[in-house]
Amino acid sequence: MTVHACITGSPVSYSRSPLLHGYWLKAYGIDGDYGREEVPPAQAAEFYRSLAARGYAGCNVTAPNKEIAFSVLDEADENAAALGSANTLWLEDGRLCGTSTDGYGFIANLDASVPGWDGARRLALVLGAGGASRAIVHALVQRGFERVVLANRTLERAEIIATAFGKKVVPLAFDKASEVMADADILVNCTSLGMKGGAALTVDLSRLRPEAVVSDIVYVPLLTPLLTAAAARGLRTVDGLGMLLHQGVPGFERWFGVRPEVTAELREVLIADLRASGQLAA
Repeated sequence: MTVHACITGSPVSYSRSPLLHGYWLKAYGIDGDYGREEVPPAQAAEFYRSLAARGYAGCNVTAPNKEIAFSVLDEADENAAALGSANTLWLEDGRLCGTSTDGYGFIANLDASVPGWDGARRLALVLGAGGASRAIVHALVQRGFERVVLANRTLERAEIIATAFGKKVVPLAFDKASEVMADADILVNCTSLGMKGGAALTVDLSRLRPEAVVSDIVYVPLLTPLLTAAAARGLRTVDGLGMLLHQGVPGFERWFGVRPEVTAELREVLIADLRASGQLAA
């Protein structure tokens, strides 16, 4: 019997998830499909409650429906509960279950790209306090970092996240980030600065230690101005495309019963698609 899953949200036309999951379905010879469902927020709660009636084993959830999806779950795992949002839903014994895999994808990408990146686990510096930042801060706390400094232009937004995750998370004004740079084992850009067509993220990396890692969750372009500057200093860098690939693994395993691998070939398939759409330079 064909197993059906999909990406949901509004809009979903831009999503690479069908390409990602379609690649895995073909690679593992699975009788399944993964499509797109445009689900405006006003219709989201009803849609997720009726997944089984619609013939779906589960789905992914993208903006702006992650909090709505969480609100209708019968069972939320630790990650979804901590974040108050869910991006991966599945049915289990007739119950609607959910998780958030953004933090998992972020950590798995680092583990695969720069093994041993978290050897010290003293201080992580995260720039930006949006939705992705919340998931990444939580993941870094779970990984065992002694301190996660969250720098944001609007300090109040950083303070809200810090309050949610305890004393290990320290809010900081964005213009004070350089004051903790020398102690950072990893610097993570969770802002939209550096995206194609937008303003670049300008930070002084000169205080980072040679062994520090610089990660950017932006993947269009793959080599952002931040990563270019970090590479020029000889620092280890991690782009955002791997996070996109790895965050899809848990859902695919839930729906289709196989834990897929993120391979170099899969990465090239996604890069080729981004180039074909004009989002990356040829």
